[in-house]
Amino acid sequence: MARDHTRAKVHAAALSLALDANGTGMLTMEGIAGRAGVSKQTVYRSWPSTGAVLFDALLARTADDSGRVVVPNSGDLTSDLLALATGMIEELTDPTEEALLRAVTADLQSDAALAAQYRELLLGPQLSAISARLDEAGVPASGDVAELFVGPIFYRWLLRSQTFDPEWASAHVARVIRSIES
Repeated sequence: MARDHTRAKVHAAALSLALDANGTGMLTMEGIAGRAGVSKQTVYRSWPSTGAVLFDALLARTADDSGRVVVPNSGDLTSDLLALATGMIEELTDPTEEALLRAVTADLQSDAALAAQYRELLLGPQLSAISARLDEAGVPASGDVAELFVGPIFYRWLLRSQTFDPEWASAHVARVIRSIES
């Protein structure tokens, strides 16, 4: 993997180019290298595809300094899940990033290596972190409950079945809490 400084330059270049092009269709490894001011070999050596560069750039924005996915832990599970749901929804629907997130999601459907990277570096750690927070609260079957929590958010976003509003997020968290208590 490229050094941190180079990686940051490549990430900024990929995000900037993707935003300029309104998606990833016009994104190329050569364009990323040129915008970042690095050699094409540097980019190709660290990332196998433009989707991988973009995913890595987006991932770097959601993890803490040690690379872990952060889950709120105030001691109040309902508040923590609401904060997490609200944060996920804000990230997914951010006007400057939503097109990029949708493009990466589309790439996941046809790029098995990128899908494996997504599961290993984002989805798996995210579900594990949520599950660990649920374990701490004494929730049984915490892995299943973590999926129950995350699934409807992604479903609503991915299929654009309905819009998000604060009432929905609160009701979703309440449904998850009720499922734990029954």
